[in-house]
Amino acid sequence: MDTGNVLASLGVEGATAAAHALSLPAEAYGNDARLEVMWAMKAYNHAEVYYNLISSVDPKFLKLTKSDEQIYTKFREEFPDLSIQVLDPELLKSADAKEKWRPFCNQFEGVVEDFNYGTLLRLDCQKDYTEENTVFATRIQFYAIEIARNREGYNDFVHNANSKTKPQKKDKSES
Repeated sequence: MDTGNVLASLGVEGATAAAHALSLPAEAYGNDARLEVMWAMKAYNHAEVYYNLISSVDPKFLKLTKSDEQIYTKFREEFPDLSIQVLDPELLKSADAKEKWRPFCNQFEGVVEDFNYGTLLRLDCQKDYTEENTVFATRIQFYAIEIARNREGYNDFVHNANSKTKPQKKDKSES
């Protein structure tokens, strides 16, 4: 998806209107297809930026929010046995899962900006964002799982795989 062309085609006024529309509460809208496309573009851009980040920076050193420590601690207290390497979508989306996730997510209201916004989350952390490997989750679920993947070493695979494909600068002292 080339979001740059889509955004450019909106022009300044259209982009400003889109930004305003995205800042309004969900209750202000019905099922507006244009808004859904804008949300999808925003979610896709977020996913693309994050994947590029873990591809180029050692994930162990990433800080995604100012509350990473709190998010990680609470996440592992609430979900100590949740396998995060390859997620089962039912553990995020089923009625029982939603009941368990809701109090976890809501405790971050006012702590994490846009904690309940929709975000794309990779199911298998060793793979890129694809239709088959992506689920829609809340921003705080994304942060909790990705902070855990970074700290527990699961995102190292992406970083190492992408580091090997980039040409390394030769150290002048080796010549």
